[in-house]
Amino acid sequence: MPELPFNCISVIGLGYIGLPTAAMFASRKVKVVGVDVNQHAVDKINRGEVHIVEPDLDMVVRAVVREGYLRATTVPEPAEAFLIAVPTPFKGDNHAPDLSFIKAAVLAIAPVLEAGNLVILESTSPVGATEAMAGWLAETRPDLSFPQTAGEASDIRVAHCPERVLPGKVMQELITNDRVIGGMTPACSTRAVALYKTFVTGDYVIASSPRVAEMAKLTENSFRDVNIAFANELSLICDKLDMDVWELISLANRHPRVNILQPGPGVGGHCIAVDPWFIVSSDRENSKLIRKAREVNDFKPQWVLQKIAETIQAFLEDHPGKKVEDITLACYGLAFKPDIDDLRESPALAILKSLQESFPGIILAIEPNIDELPQGFNKVSLVSMTQAVHQANVHVILVPHRLFRETALPTDYVFKAAAV
Repeated sequence: MPELPFNCISVIGLGYIGLPTAAMFASRKVKVVGVDVNQHAVDKINRGEVHIVEPDLDMVVRAVVREGYLRATTVPEPAEAFLIAVPTPFKGDNHAPDLSFIKAAVLAIAPVLEAGNLVILESTSPVGATEAMAGWLAETRPDLSFPQTAGEASDIRVAHCPERVLPGKVMQELITNDRVIGGMTPACSTRAVALYKTFVTGDYVIASSPRVAEMAKLTENSFRDVNIAFANELSLICDKLDMDVWELISLANRHPRVNILQPGPGVGGHCIAVDPWFIVSSDRENSKLIRKAREVNDFKPQWVLQKIAETIQAFLEDHPGKKVEDITLACYGLAFKPDIDDLRESPALAILKSLQESFPGIILAIEPNIDELPQGFNKVSLVSMTQAVHQANVHVILVPHRLFRETALPTDYVFKAAAV
């Protein structure tokens, strides 16, 4: 079967990974049709605007939309390649993977698939998700052949190529990072490599199967989660022993083979807070350390709430005439990591939600990367840092944004869940 050129690429899901990826292809003069269920996001993109914060993304989107290489829509259209970049959360208390967004994307593109097309799952996924995706496509389009039955002769090529980028540096790392390619057959991998060569300058690493590629991404994030858990556990121990955890880590890191990460209020973001559970769900018996690290990091927000309560109590003891409802509490940072606007799985946001439910005084939130609070935070006011510093009695540092690191913060009745 002759391989068609990539004259048109469709990216399904225009979020934190999909939109930068679509913009990157479009910047190489390839026609890109972005698809998203969010009409607001679609409208903004078609105006050359962005609905997320990522350095340099706005300039690229504005340029490629103006030049006619990127267009957004809510309904999939025919293309030579389809990249699926939709959320893959977990569901329920047992943290089982939720593949409903992937399945919805698959069912949406199935009617417009044609022989010679390439379908890539970019979403970070549990082991077996790519094969499940191929199965859903085959059920929906029995007139086409797929790798699981036709092998190298399949009409449709299918691969898993997980994104491996850092928020805040996505536009650079999409280009320079090595790319793991997990095709269902060698021909699928070859076709995927040809697609990413449009803009990727990093190496192409061919996995033996999509399952290995899926597991590689989960392993990368689980490795980081375990290391963060070590730092977070150290912070609990140091608090009990009346030590400064940041001083301790600084000293330990002077060893040439030690590089302990910084503790924080927990772990957030769509990847590190979620992906380890995908491994646990695949093999609960043998994933003891990975599961325990998740439990340590998931517990950290509760510990932070305890420390906030202690700081509030200290203020009340020093001000006998005050009641808890008289206190103004300021929370600095809501994103899941510094200097981005991404609130997904943010422990800081979870802490703020708990405070809204339990704290009777005034709550101020300082998050310089957003213009409004998410729905449901009707008892919290989003204010500037200057307002918070002057108005609040108790201060809680949750995320070490650059603004907070470069500005003089209060020194009295301050609890630091993150280093500034």
